[in-house]
Amino acid sequence: MSDMAPHDIGYGEPEKIQSIDAEFLAGHRFPYQEDISLIEDIDLDAATPGADINWLEDIHLLIEEGTPAVFDRYSNAFLKIYFPIPADRENEIARKVLIKHLTSGNSYGIQLKEKHTKFPQPELGPWVPGSKTVGTDYHAPVLEGWEPPAH
Repeated sequence: MSDMAPHDIGYGEPEKIQSIDAEFLAGHRFPYQEDISLIEDIDLDAATPGADINWLEDIHLLIEEGTPAVFDRYSNAFLKIYFPIPADRENEIARKVLIKHLTSGNSYGIQLKEKHTKFPQPELGPWVPGSKTVGTDYHAPVLEGWEPPAH
């Protein structure tokens, strides 16, 4: 056995990721992160489920690692914005980028819904009329070879 400490031979603490962004989860950027023209026609009132748009008031433009971003709570990830954001439209733009991300089905949390949703709900959320329903036949995942302990 060596007297070397674990960090001396290449072992030690793994890299810590402080935050995850949407492009890390997807493996690429989305066009609407780079081109404001792809979100300009989004009508936030029309895209909002029901008559209650209060949830949009909680969506704000943030800065993540020095880059403008909006937080996608369905994926627990930041969606960075790479185009210039006009003054006095910061939160509007953040909301439009998020709505585009959610309604496009690109949110990692939405992509997980079909397999992991435990109760019926629209796959693309209430933002997309006619969205397919997922969660109607949920079965808990089972680890191959695992048996529950006898009680």
